Amino acid sequence: MGRGRLRIYLGAAPGVGKTYAMLSEAHRRIERGTDCVVAFVEHHGRPRTEVMLRGLEQVRRRDLDYRGSVFTEMDVDAVLARRPRVALVDELAHTNIPGSRNAKRWQDVEELLAAGIDVVSTVNIQHLESLGDVVESITGVRQQETVPDEVVRRADQIELVDMSPEALRRRMAHGNIYRPDKVDAALSNYFRPGNLTALRELALLWVADRVDEYLKQYRSEHRVSKIWGSRERIVVGLTGGPEGRTLIRRAARLAEKGAGGEVLAVYIARGDGLTSASPKELAVQRTLAEDLGGTFHHVIGDDVPAALLDFARGVNATQIVLGSSRRKSWQYVLGPGVGATVARESGPDLDVHIVTHEEAAKGRGLPVARGARLSRSRLVAGWLVGVAGPGLLALLLTHVEGDLGLANDMLLFLTLTVAAALLGGVYPAVVSAAVGSLLLNWFFTPPVHRISIADPKNLLALVIFVCVAVSVASVVDLAARRTHQAARLRAESEILSYLAGNVLRGETGLEELLERVRETFGMDSAALLERDSDVDPWSCAGRVGAGQPLERPEDADVDVPVGDHMALALTGRVLRAEDRRVLAAFAAQAAVMLDRQRLQRAADQAKELAEGNRIRTALLAAVSHDLRTPLAGIKAAVTSLRSDDVAWSQEDEAELLEGIEEGADRLDHLVGNLLDMSRLQTGTVTPLIREIDLDEVVPMALGGVPEGSVDLDVPESLPMVAVDPGLLERSVANLVENAVKYSPGTTRVLVAASAIAQRVEVRVVDRGPGVPDAAKERIFEPFQRYGDAPRGAGVGLGLAVARGFAEAMGGTLGAEDTPGGGLTMVLTLRAAAPDTGPPPGEPGPDPRSRPADQPVPPVRPERQTT
Repeated sequence: MGRGRLRIYLGAAPGVGKTYAMLSEAHRRIERGTDCVVAFVEHHGRPRTEVMLRGLEQVRRRDLDYRGSVFTEMDVDAVLARRPRVALVDELAHTNIPGSRNAKRWQDVEELLAAGIDVVSTVNIQHLESLGDVVESITGVRQQETVPDEVVRRADQIELVDMSPEALRRRMAHGNIYRPDKVDAALSNYFRPGNLTALRELALLWVADRVDEYLKQYRSEHRVSKIWGSRERIVVGLTGGPEGRTLIRRAARLAEKGAGGEVLAVYIARGDGLTSASPKELAVQRTLAEDLGGTFHHVIGDDVPAALLDFARGVNATQIVLGSSRRKSWQYVLGPGVGATVARESGPDLDVHIVTHEEAAKGRGLPVARGARLSRSRLVAGWLVGVAGPGLLALLLTHVEGDLGLANDMLLFLTLTVAAALLGGVYPAVVSAAVGSLLLNWFFTPPVHRISIADPKNLLALVIFVCVAVSVASVVDLAARRTHQAARLRAESEILSYLAGNVLRGETGLEELLERVRETFGMDSAALLERDSDVDPWSCAGRVGAGQPLERPEDADVDVPVGDHMALALTGRVLRAEDRRVLAAFAAQAAVMLDRQRLQRAADQAKELAEGNRIRTALLAAVSHDLRTPLAGIKAAVTSLRSDDVAWSQEDEAELLEGIEEGADRLDHLVGNLLDMSRLQTGTVTPLIREIDLDEVVPMALGGVPEGSVDLDVPESLPMVAVDPGLLERSVANLVENAVKYSPGTTRVLVAASAIAQRVEVRVVDRGPGVPDAAKERIFEPFQRYGDAPRGAGVGLGLAVARGFAEAMGGTLGAEDTPGGGLTMVLTLRAAAPDTGPPPGEPGPDPRSRPADQPVPPVRPERQTT
């Protein structure tokens, strides 16, 4: 049974028509005979969506009783039992009611996909986890319900449901999205034109990146080398010279002219030894390219123009930016140069820009050695000189009047042999020496036109000629090979230096390193495989590139072992043996990086364990006395009441019972704070946000302090706040109890509230000893009690729990000095929309009828404490 396929309708904001498009697709599939059911779709009172639900089979939902209210959720078991071909699941980012099978709806969808059921779902761009901060900065609303980006990226098909902000606002004004009494508030808050435009741009850019990934994967799988100009990609060819900065800036300006332009700076590590780039200058240019939003790439290439063009076609580039040559005019006799060659061979689908700069025509020095490998043109020239040259020279000498002498003739033929060695290497030179000796014997050594040699001196001269010619050719070839080795080692050292620098700076992860390997050697894919022992199967620790995943190193075109149970495997082509040295260094570095990542994870886990151990140790030290004190008082009072030796009066019994009650209250408070702190430490606090007036919550928080010790100033004109009432009550209660505890007995604690912009501040002001600035943050740490507070004053968790609950609701808690002495706790909360009902964008009062793409989670009963 294969995994099901996931199709997602992505929108920029509520109301663009995601659910409508999903239901339309369901009707089309049913018409084609596909078994399609509705697993969970809410119409939210929208008449057109409600009409689209008609005629579709809907799987029964599951009713959940949560804190006195009944909610409905998708019944995953019922969908699995029904086993349709396609299931419609709306609101992928929705948070399920506690007690559900999974915490998030996307986890329910994962179960359906694993069971082989295709799923069609919807999600808004603001619910992607990575965009939470961006969306909050745009709209001022923090999305409480999110879905991991990877879940959406793994979808087999993503379709953008787009609508202009003006059209969306018209739909809302016509009542097609929310009730008429909610339209004005929504249009003036969340659905402002600026907000919608920014969210639309986010959605379009995110989908564009996803489409780019699909295109890159398709081109790799189908080995498409022709450039498709789907978007502007500009490759900047760098030589390591100072002109590279000018080229990168020019390419960035070109990219800005086209939507979604991308700059890729590439340095080709030349194998011909003609240039030696400065690592410092390359590092500067790399930083500049990344600062301008581009990427930097380092590639080995023996033929620089071909390597540059291969890279450009591999990344589907549309333009190449090169600098004007730094050669002087006379140096063009050595060849046309990289710029002219790239422009000539780029073809009609790749534009080449030659940019002038200050270093142009200033010279770049004489080449100290030729290429690592002789080019085809040089080999052809060497063979022509070695084979045809002696014949032409013999023809020329036979028509020259006068005899030059055998010695001069040999020197001329030796010159051709040396020229053949310089051009084509040892083999053309040896052939030239052999042909030249035969021609010398036939035309110029008596008796002429005969193979035999009459004079032994002439024979000795011919032998010496052949030996000298072969020796000279061998020396020239040896020098060329040594030059090849030196140039290649220099190129390898540049790559390894670049690699080591990145790794030491911590700028490269395992996947980035594998991508660098794949890119450097021009392979299709690269993977790091490992296993626990010789008999265990191989598993993939990291992989990049296209094609089928490798199950073992033997299936790869190139594999480099790393120790006994790890290997770097590459597919695409077979590499030369000399390339394996650098590849082995990459493999070793990949293994080190994998170990470092695992050690980092282990260190993080150890740090968490150490923190937990520290908290447990502090807890034991704190509660060893603070829990025993009220227990001892309770036990003493109970023992006294049960004593038969003393006849207690009613007043005495009442006093003892009051002591028991006070001790029990202290124990209840201590245990409650300990439980709250444990929930905060384990991340299990899940606030259920709703809009409420402060005057409904704050007075309830004063029940634990003596009557008359607090002055309350909460104006009725304050806007509502979006909070969890239970968590807010507990936070305020802890702040007030702490303030009363440290205030002098003759002064009162002031609890005042005020509105500032889109926030509401609750200030708890005391006239106690205050706290120095250096200790203001430390008082919020668990088990911290400031100054000489008595042991019976608590375990030091009240402020830590209050801050934890405040941050869980999207608020903040800080400490300030009270003018005239004392300490002021400032609790900042998020103000709700200026509307008596649900916040803008929520369709109705039913907590389960709201869309998942709105910022406010379900309502819960008012007086429950989380």
